[in-house]
Amino acid sequence: MNRNELVQKSLKYSILDGSFAASMIGFGESFFPAYAVFLKANNIQFGLLTSLPLLLGSLVQLFSHGLLRQFRSRKKLVSSMALSQGIMYVPIILVFFLGTNRVSFLILFACIYWIFGMILSPAWNSWIGDLVDERERGNYFGRRNKITGSASFFAFLLAGYILHLYPEGATSEYLGYVTIFLLAFSSRIFSFVFLTKKYEPAFETPPKPEFGFFEFVREARFRNYGRFVLYLSFMNFSVYLAAPFFTPYMLRDLQLDYLSFTIVNAAAIVVKFLSMQVWGRASDQYGTRKVLSLSGFLMPVVPVLWIFSGNIYYLIVIQLLAGFIWAGFELSALNFIFDTTTSQRRPTVIAYYNVLNGICLFTGSITGALLVKYNSLFWSKYFLVFILSGILRFIASFVFIPKLKEVRIVESIPYSSLFFKIIRTMPTSGIIYSFIPFKTGKKRDIK
Repeated sequence: MNRNELVQKSLKYSILDGSFAASMIGFGESFFPAYAVFLKANNIQFGLLTSLPLLLGSLVQLFSHGLLRQFRSRKKLVSSMALSQGIMYVPIILVFFLGTNRVSFLILFACIYWIFGMILSPAWNSWIGDLVDERERGNYFGRRNKITGSASFFAFLLAGYILHLYPEGATSEYLGYVTIFLLAFSSRIFSFVFLTKKYEPAFETPPKPEFGFFEFVREARFRNYGRFVLYLSFMNFSVYLAAPFFTPYMLRDLQLDYLSFTIVNAAAIVVKFLSMQVWGRASDQYGTRKVLSLSGFLMPVVPVLWIFSGNIYYLIVIQLLAGFIWAGFELSALNFIFDTTTSQRRPTVIAYYNVLNGICLFTGSITGALLVKYNSLFWSKYFLVFILSGILRFIASFVFIPKLKEVRIVESIPYSSLFFKIIRTMPTSGIIYSFIPFKTGKKRDIK
């Protein structure tokens, strides 16, 4: 089998690997916050659960170069870390039996879970970057993300339905979480199998980084990729000011049951995977900066809309909008990384970005937790962080996007024309009306 055939086969395996990894997220990781509500976590613990694992996982990436030199293979490093991540669902299931320390241990095991998951990120990005032709990145990742998003969506829906099937009560609800977390574990095992089947192009084990983390931060404002990193870091600080608290807001303040909670969140997932390929084609044709700018300036409206109504149909519409915007933002951000880095430097600069980003996620979440704890400006304590998150998202885009440069020769198009072209070509027009009425219910706290 020649190299081209190996690459094409590996790209198909990458879609299968990604689909099962996404199913793991849909069955498991997506329900960590709901699991924390079930275990009676407080708002500070919500902030820690959402941000501390990401922070530690990001910091560990400073050692990714050393690990890559030890493994001497991106494939071996990625596969072993993926398998280790899946195994962490076993202790996460067992925290229920640890009494008053159950939430603390959940945070601990979630940290280890994220460390395994994130330490593979630089090696995986370098590996997949060598497999995908740069002229087809937008289309390939759009198609891949559409398929993996579908897998995540159906896994998430099934997990929510499984939780809904178990009657209220500590023991029965716990059995629901055991079921979905075991499905998450199984999904990661299948993901691991397909990772081992993929071809790894020749790769020279990287020497020690040419520049250190602090040098990278110091020089960031002078380089295109550095300014991009600063933008994403500040944007994610703004996002995570509010991100940990949408789940407790829905389950505690609005008292949605598990089925209603799942449907609201699934609305964002379904639009995200349906619109990914459309955003991808736009990125290939008009440039990643154009797509990043359009989606970046749409981002601020999402959290602010949450303060106007708790009606479930209204929340579904918000999530439809959020999924559409996040699809464009995530895809263009990923492509911008590939456009502005070389294969050899990519593991280093991605690791440094993840460290800086993890610090911003952590500080954003903890700041949000403190604001939630001590403010009483609205009937819901969560409204202040929703509003501030929207304001800061706008500031991030307003300050940084004008400083970013497109690195490829692409077609020019006005933002308004791009927006309406994407809307017209999306397979999601009218999707809001595809949701049939359903009953919402009240969810009681466990005893």
